[in-house]
Amino acid sequence: MKQKIYIETSVISYLVANTSKDLVIAAHQASTVDMWNQIDEFDVFISDMVIQESSRGDKKQSCDRLNKLKNIPALKIDDEAKKLAKALLDGKAIPEKCPEDALHISVAAINGIDVIITWNFKHINNPFTRKMIRTIIESKGIVCPEICSPEELIGENL
Repeated sequence: MKQKIYIETSVISYLVANTSKDLVIAAHQASTVDMWNQIDEFDVFISDMVIQESSRGDKKQSCDRLNKLKNIPALKIDDEAKKLAKALLDGKAIPEKCPEDALHISVAAINGIDVIITWNFKHINNPFTRKMIRTIIESKGIVCPEICSPEELIGENL
């Protein structure tokens, strides 16, 4: 059975962005392309939030992002996901100024996603937030998805 992964918006942004002159960002972009080339090994999901966020900004980049997403099922953000997102915000796992990040996590958790893939190290994928996220989600009786970068995901499949 394939693992179910949720692609957060930062991953799509790295996938279609012009190659950065910053070596670290360029390496992240290359890892994202490598992961994307292995995407068929997973059951892949996004959410309505990913589509909304991908629609913003530069028109060409936005079109490129949406084109990559067009065949990926989008999970709906329902009341249960909104309630869990509020718990993540109220519990300070995610900053109040970043409700979209809480929604990404909650919609994935509510829908039984195994892994959230993100480059958002500031608010989602760092050891401090992951611990708080897991504690809050599991306190609600929900299995918390693992959270990792594309690099970490493909490292498991090599």
